Amino acid sequence: METLKTKPDEKAQQQLADETFMSAADLRNYMTEMQMAKAMKSVDGMDRAEKARHDLIKRMAEPIDLTPERLQEILQPLKSKLRSAAERGETELMVMRFPNSLCLDKGRAINNADPTWPDTLTGRPRQAYELWRDQLRPAGFRLSAQIIEWPGGFPGDVGFFLKWGEAKK
Repeated sequence: METLKTKPDEKAQQQLADETFMSAADLRNYMTEMQMAKAMKSVDGMDRAEKARHDLIKRMAEPIDLTPERLQEILQPLKSKLRSAAERGETELMVMRFPNSLCLDKGRAINNADPTWPDTLTGRPRQAYELWRDQLRPAGFRLSAQIIEWPGGFPGDVGFFLKWGEAKK
């Protein structure tokens, strides 16, 4: 009766040591290194996202010069999006999304449906509200603002929605 070998022979040990086959310890080290690399990539990605968010807030805090040409550049795509939404049978469209830090109260008035919420707006969101108030409201559009994201259970981004359907009573 032949006995089974429990120790690999020299050739087998050489194959196990070869880079095409890692030992269990090598494999554990490799997995740890890969997980650390992914975590670093994730952290780097979060850092880049945070920087991009900060840059966005900085840009949106600065009002734009609403020349007649610039106003047309804004209104033309808006009209097209509104027409497309109406063709789909929709009666509202989110026309702007912005960080709640562009509200003086971080969006609390919007979240609480306080009628004075427009007074909390700054920068471009304020300009968007004024554009609605001065040009779109007289044309029959309604505007609502709501918190559309809740990171960690706290108010996050705000959305502006233009509405043109029947007003709810």
